[in-house]
Formats: sequence, structure tokens, C-alpha cells
Amino acid sequence: MEFEIEYETIESVAGPLVVVGRVGNAAYNEIVRIKMKDGEERLGQVLDTSDKHAVVQVFGPTNGINVSDTSVSFLGETFKAGVSEEMLGRIFDGQGRPIDGGREVPYSKRMDINGEPINPAARGMPSDFIETGISTIDGLNTLVRGQKLPIFSGSGLPHNELAAQITRQARVKDMSEDFAVVFAGIGITYDDSDYFVREFRKTGALKRTVAFINLAGDPSIERILTPRLALTTAEYLAFEKNMHVLVILDDMTNYCEALRELSSAREEVPGRRGYPGYMYTDLASIFERAGIIKGKKGSITQLSIETMPSDDVTHPIIDLTGYITEGQMFLDRGMSNKGIYPPINPTGSLSRLMNFGIGKGKTREDHRGVADQLYGAYSRALEARSLSSIVGAEALSESDRRYLAFGEQFENEFIKQGFNESRTIEETLTIGWKLLSMLPEDELTRIKEEYVKKYYQRK
Repeated sequence: MEFEIEYETIESVAGPLVVVGRVGNAAYNEIVRIKMKDGEERLGQVLDTSDKHAVVQVFGPTNGINVSDTSVSFLGETFKAGVSEEMLGRIFDGQGRPIDGGREVPYSKRMDINGEPINPAARGMPSDFIETGISTIDGLNTLVRGQKLPIFSGSGLPHNELAAQITRQARVKDMSEDFAVVFAGIGITYDDSDYFVREFRKTGALKRTVAFINLAGDPSIERILTPRLALTTAEYLAFEKNMHVLVILDDMTNYCEALRELSSAREEVPGRRGYPGYMYTDLASIFERAGIIKGKKGSITQLSIETMPSDDVTHPIIDLTGYITEGQMFLDRGMSNKGIYPPINPTGSLSRLMNFGIGKGKTREDHRGVADQLYGAYSRALEARSLSSIVGAEALSESDRRYLAFGEQFENEFIKQGFNESRTIEETLTIGWKLLSMLPEDELTRIKEEYVKKYYQRK
């Protein structure tokens, strides 16, 4: 802009919001500069406008902002983030400022953090297998390039460890394009932030990672920015630099809490449990930024972590996310209490795009059948376990006792693995066949007979 008009007409300050009066031509999502008496400046964004007023969301604390000697300038543009390949290996705060002590990043361009919607007709179908090295994911809930898959967890469960392990191990099988990770820590504690940074550096994953860290002690309104900055960076790396990008958003529950706080400050009519009625649309504006574009070599795959308040799977955040995303992975407290890591419960997990990323030429021809048979056998084992708790294991039939033993070994050999253990898909399927070989051959009805003859381990 050739000039800026400074308004000294702040009428009120409420939480993270500032109401500016006698404003003309303010635009929705326009960025503003707030200048205080001591010369300190903060940025904000227009959330609502009328003929005479503008409601501004401040990115940061509002202490020091008063109605008498604070000015507001409207900059005439939306929030744009600098992006560059040189961001790989760097750590930024929730507003995109470097916090790792390194030099300033020479940005190649600036992009609107709200992104540009992908034309549905231009979307490609996700169909390439991403190998995470974790058997329960690769074997039973396969992650596909371009998919959005949330991890539903509870407080105290090892979702951070799982996210760090996936960041370290994930790769697109048989792909030559570069693979990058964009990590967004949303409202995480300092200990969690320190854990991720140490893990990234110790394992060498940092060199292919861009990290945005918003701490629990930072202004909660900054949580609205953090995932959008991460996704804007991912879009640049994927669709302009032809990289396969895995975006990890941890923890989207904190994002939704910030959304509720902002809605309350605006005095909006609340929806379920106080969350705004537009939370579904807002979450969709983030999750739908994953995918593949026809004619582009790169892609964006999303893994979002959401902690369930009181382990409630019916909570609005969890419920709405399930409608938008393409499945979910469910961390089970009972498994965790038994010392099983990662405690991913197959019966509560689902990958709706799994069939597009597995099979001959992608993983192995027997993959689908093995997964179906393992699901069926484990479900039967859980029924036998439930029955044995009532009548005792001795009263079970021979078949039920066999499935009971299968369930124990399935949890301890297939689901359970080390934090630093990375299994290839071939190793995962081999373990699966070893376990299925505990069962009579004629009970493997979900696998083609030719694969049973080829892989069944006869004693």
C-alpha cells in the first residue's frame, strides 16, 4: 500500500478481540498492525466487519492494548507466510518465526495461509502405499499417499512417541521423489516440544522436517494460525517442489479449544458442549488440504492427533473429525496398561483407502486376505477372552482356547513392537502368517486358497 491510515478508535478489548470503531472498507481476514504507546507492534486479523466497526483477532496477548493510546492500521492483505525449501531442518514458532537460533530464512515467495481449495475434478485418487514400519498401521490400517487419517488418543497415552516414530520411519515405497515431514505442535507442553526436537535431531529426521511449535503457554489464539502455516508450507513443498509431504498435526483438540475460546469471546451462540456451530466447516478447511493433484508429482498426506477428553469417542471433536477424514487409528488405554506399544486397537481402527494402496505391485498379493483374516481371528479371540472371564479358560472349547492363545500372541508379536523397530511390509506379513498358522488351515476362509498354500506355515 502507498499509505496507511491509523485508527485510534478502539472501543473495547475482550479477551483476544479488539473492537475498532469508525472504520471504513475493512475486509474479512484482512491483516492489521496494532501499535501501542511504547512502540511495540502486534499483528491481528479482521474477523467481522460492519459499516462502522471491525472486530480484530489479536495474534498474541492483548495486555497493554487500551482504548486511549493504541492505534490500528489495516494493511489491505490477508495473512501470508514466507515459504522456501530452506525451511527444511528448521524450527519455527506458532507465528512462523525461527526459534532454533539459526539464520533468517531466505523465503522464495509468500503464500496466503488459508490456501487455495483444490478443484475436486483436479484431485487424484490416493493409491500409493506409505510404509511407516509399524505393523498395525502397515498391515491392518494402511496409510496411503494423499490420505488424511487421524489418531484418536487419550490423555497420557503414547501418541507423541507414535508421532515421532512415524516421522522418523515413514517413506513412500518405491518412489524416487523427495519425502518431507511438516510437523505442527499445537498447544503442546514445553516437555513435549523438547521431546520432539530431541527426537528429530537424534535420529536425523530433522533434516527433512519443518517444525512449527505452539506451546501451551503461548497465546491460545496462535493455535488458529499454526496448522495453517504448516499446511501452507506443505503445499509449497508438495505442489511446487514435487515432494511427498507428511503433515503431522498434534494436537487438534487444542486447536478446537482455541476455536471455542474465540467463539465465546465473540459472544456467538454455542453449539454442542460450547463449541461453535461452524466447527465442522472449520475443521474441513484444514483436513481437506490433503491430497493429490492430477499432473503434479507431489502430494500431501495428513496424520492428525486428537486427544479424547475423558476417553470419550462421542466427543464433538472426535465425532466431527470422523465424518471428514478417511478412517481413524484408535489408541487403547487397556492395551497401554498391559505394556503394549503402540497400543493401536485394530477393532476400533479403520483406513477407508487401504484397498487402493495394497495388493500386487504395491505391497503383496496376499495383503488384503491376511488383514481380513487377522481382524476376524482377533475378534474371535476377544469373544473367547470375554467368555473366559465369566466361565474360566478351562470351560472353553478347544477351538476357543486356540483363539484365546492366538489373541495373546497377536498382541505381543504383531501389535507390540519396539519404539526404534521398523518393520518392512514383508516382515509384517510374515509375522501375520506365523500367527495365522496357529489356526487350522481350513479356518482361513478369508484368504484365497492359492495364498494359503503358498504362505501357510505347516508344522
